[in-house]
Amino acid sequence: MSAGAPAIALRPALPGDTPVLAAILRAAVFELTSEDYDSDQQEAWVEVAEDEADFGARLAERLTLVATREGEPVGFIALKDNKAIDLLYVHPDAVGQGVATLLCTAAETLAKARGSQSLSADASDTALGFFQKRGYVPQRRNTVPLGAAWLGTTTVEKRLGDGSAVQ
Repeated sequence: MSAGAPAIALRPALPGDTPVLAAILRAAVFELTSEDYDSDQQEAWVEVAEDEADFGARLAERLTLVATREGEPVGFIALKDNKAIDLLYVHPDAVGQGVATLLCTAAETLAKARGSQSLSADASDTALGFFQKRGYVPQRRNTVPLGAAWLGTTTVEKRLGDGSAVQ
């Protein structure tokens, strides 16, 4: 981040955040994943956020953190049962500015503090490299049905505490 760039802050998600978090998810899927997924897959993927009541309930059932810049949400992460990253999305305008790193570090720290020995995620093909750079090790390849489409993901896992990878 450059010296003049506004700082990224973290806060818990609030019920009123649901529409903007859904918009971040949609923008990230449509603008960042086209090299790895076709338009039918992207359309099926964003369906998870189309029903804002269901999406809001999903976020509320998890420890959801929001990254903000100048008070505006630019990304979010949802931690399920202190064991799995369920959702991690950054607005395309904020990619490459440390937002995902900050969110992921916070989730790892919280999961460890709450007794988890490892943290997993089902990483999209687009996000796989990000997770691997953070020490997550691929465990298995998945084919996830979403409506009429199928998405390829990879389950990755990282040991917390000593920083060693899960083999």
